[in-house]
Amino acid sequence: MNIVKFIPIIDTLINYDKRNFRFDLIAALTVAVVALPQTMAYAMIAGVHPAYGLYSGIVLTIIASSFGSSNQLATGPTNAICLLIASYMIPFAGSENFFGNLFLLTFLVGAIQLTMGVLRLGSLVNYVSHAVIVGFTAGAGIIIAMGQLNNLMGITLTNGHLSSIGKVIACFQSIDKINYHAFSIGIFTMAVIIVLKGINKNLPGALLGVILSVLLVMILGLEKYGVKVVGQIPQAIPPLSIPNFTLSAIGDLGTGAVVIAIIGLVEAVSISKAIASKTHQKIDPNQEFIGQGMANLGGSFFSSIAGSGSFTRSAITYQNGGKTRVTGVLVGLIILIVLVFFAPFARYIPNASLAGVIMLVAYSMIDKKALAKVLTTNRNDAAVLLVTMLTTVFAPHLEQAIYAGVAISLLLYLKDSGVATVRTLEPVRGNDGQFVEQIGNGQDTSISILQLEGNLYFGSSADLDKKLSDSYSNSKVFLIRFKSVLIIDITALEVIEGFINRALEEEKRVILSGVTPKILRMLDKMHIVNHVGQENIFMEDDEVFATSGKALDEASSFVRNVSYKTEKRSAQAY
Repeated sequence: MNIVKFIPIIDTLINYDKRNFRFDLIAALTVAVVALPQTMAYAMIAGVHPAYGLYSGIVLTIIASSFGSSNQLATGPTNAICLLIASYMIPFAGSENFFGNLFLLTFLVGAIQLTMGVLRLGSLVNYVSHAVIVGFTAGAGIIIAMGQLNNLMGITLTNGHLSSIGKVIACFQSIDKINYHAFSIGIFTMAVIIVLKGINKNLPGALLGVILSVLLVMILGLEKYGVKVVGQIPQAIPPLSIPNFTLSAIGDLGTGAVVIAIIGLVEAVSISKAIASKTHQKIDPNQEFIGQGMANLGGSFFSSIAGSGSFTRSAITYQNGGKTRVTGVLVGLIILIVLVFFAPFARYIPNASLAGVIMLVAYSMIDKKALAKVLTTNRNDAAVLLVTMLTTVFAPHLEQAIYAGVAISLLLYLKDSGVATVRTLEPVRGNDGQFVEQIGNGQDTSISILQLEGNLYFGSSADLDKKLSDSYSNSKVFLIRFKSVLIIDITALEVIEGFINRALEEEKRVILSGVTPKILRMLDKMHIVNHVGQENIFMEDDEVFATSGKALDEASSFVRNVSYKTEKRSAQAY
């Protein structure tokens, strides 16, 4: 394997244009400012200490930028992935091996993604439709917001683990226990973010909101009023960790790892392609799979939770002029510097402030324009979106939403693709004396042209059988033309064979035109070539309509001969 191709950062560094460093550094500083509060907030969504979000923001970002395909993709903790992590780690909450299993989950996600990349399965992400992603993301935004309501209100829930809906119900049941100091801090953080965004979208509203809330906690001593803070964050580089490599743990987390791996890859590739449409970079999905896989694999040994591409941080990278993958490496190093030198101040970050950040992130996850477009453009996509979104909110396990969305997508596709296109045409003389075709008028003609279009397979065989039966007439010649038929299976061929046998038994002639070499091989294996006769098969011609013209000439010649013989027999009888 070409190591330079496998590790793209090597080629980037060898051919690095020093003039790009200024742009990469400015973009990295801007992304890091956003990533600091985001990664800590996302770690809370995953149900772990914010420090693990910082560790992931360092390790995953550096590794993914080194191995991935995109120059601008920013990898690390994301809202949807962290929500999935929280869901799958519920059975291990409070257990002695919680963190060993958490890092095992990260390892398994990376192993699955790396394997898919090495096996070049990048195209598989196409089977998760856009409607599924939009619906899942919107649903995830709703339950993330619901899940942070207690932190925003400063209410301590004592009922153990609750679903997001359960947390909302518990919060309203305990509304009299609201901590107005914490609630005010959360609302204040949200107000700062919204106001600064209105002034200038490039201002680091989340970071400034969190910093101001820290100052309020320190100056006013809000901890003594019950305002909960993040607490001690280790002032060190990401510590080494050992995943819990046991068969039982692997079995328990295997399904979750597959779901997280696929969702993570869909996110990463979708974001990469969206940005590449503006930068004109050619994205290799398989290399991106490898980059994501290596990031999660490596992160599992450095106390990192599973991550994926972040749309927000990737968009900031592009908007602030990041030119190369060096931007991602610099982001990780900047977060590391902050962690080592400024960690003591991070302990004063109030949970309500991070909850406010998460609330706004959750709101931004609901892509209103995409929702409107999907809901108003296509009924099938609208159904898929709604099923996925509602399942995300109400189903006990998040992966069920993905399963439901993909299943509905496939069922609706099969329903639509179960329609066979059969056009009945008839030949007429053109101005130049050549035969041309027009839509049949329903009357019997001596030559009937049946044009089969699109892919023909078992799902459409019943409709094909009905339409061929309805098209059967008293014509002397049936010209079956294959148009843009790239896929045809044995079930569809048996339907066509039945039609051909019926025509031949009634001493009619059958001519096949537009036949591709692939279709010819299948016709031969089905012995249809022997039934019809090699002289009645006309191969697909490079020249448009050429094959049909030849077939029509042959058909008209046959009709004339039949008519002449009939007239001759009538004269002899007379």
